[in-house]
Amino acid sequence: MKKTKKWLRKYSRLAFQNKKATIGLFLLIILAMVAIFAPLIAPFRYDEMQTGGSLEFPSSNHLMGTDKYGRDIFSRVVYGTRISFGISLLVMLIALLIGVPLGLFAGYYGGKVDAVINGYANTMLSFPWVLMALLVTAIIGPGVKVVIIALGITNSAPLIRLVRGMTLSLREREFVKAAISIGEKRIDIIGKYILPNATAPIIVNCTLILSSAILSESAISFLGYGTQPPTPSWGLMLSDSSNLIWTAPYACIFPGLAIALLVLAVNFFGDGLRDMLDPRFQGLVSQF
Repeated sequence: MKKTKKWLRKYSRLAFQNKKATIGLFLLIILAMVAIFAPLIAPFRYDEMQTGGSLEFPSSNHLMGTDKYGRDIFSRVVYGTRISFGISLLVMLIALLIGVPLGLFAGYYGGKVDAVINGYANTMLSFPWVLMALLVTAIIGPGVKVVIIALGITNSAPLIRLVRGMTLSLREREFVKAAISIGEKRIDIIGKYILPNATAPIIVNCTLILSSAILSESAISFLGYGTQPPTPSWGLMLSDSSNLIWTAPYACIFPGLAIALLVLAVNFFGDGLRDMLDPRFQGLVSQF
């Protein structure tokens, strides 16, 4: 318990001293609150068509205007936060469930196990992630579930490579060799000695997966293979308003800004985490 409290105090101090981490976390908390309380924040339902007409300019009644179907853009952007957060988190979870175990097994067991798993990772990395996801959705059919699974599988490849490399390095450390010499089981060695020491790079990599998933989902929905109408996906909103850039620019500006803000928040937080978990940075902070 004391060790946990000490760890929390240490990284809380580092977090507040790191401006990027603080800004990123602040923005993520705000966006998470928007996603959770979307029904209370949005003045209208995301699929409600207004009687006032379509393509209304931003006003006091409609803060971001209305789209070509007469739906309130602000309400759809607010509800869209749920979609982007939900999809990106599920993609990250799938990537973790696939990438971490496979990377650990490949790095620790080596031989044929490593050859098969590393071959799979290299195959996945040889194709652009969005292209692979588009191929899967084109074969199976469009939909959120298909996009989540496809992006989760493709995003697991870099995680496999990362965890495999960490495992190969940690396997040669003295404390791991000592555990092997006293006869501890392989699975216990992986769980007790290797995985905890590989946690920091995995956490940082998760933020990269999140930002990648946000952009990939938006791109796939923009092309019509992801979220389907009337679900308020930011990518789908951009697709619907792409031909209105000159007549109603607000219809695509606000969803685009929402995507940029969420990706920026995740990247800021990820950069801050990387600095916080870097031993050189920790040593510098401890001097003050």
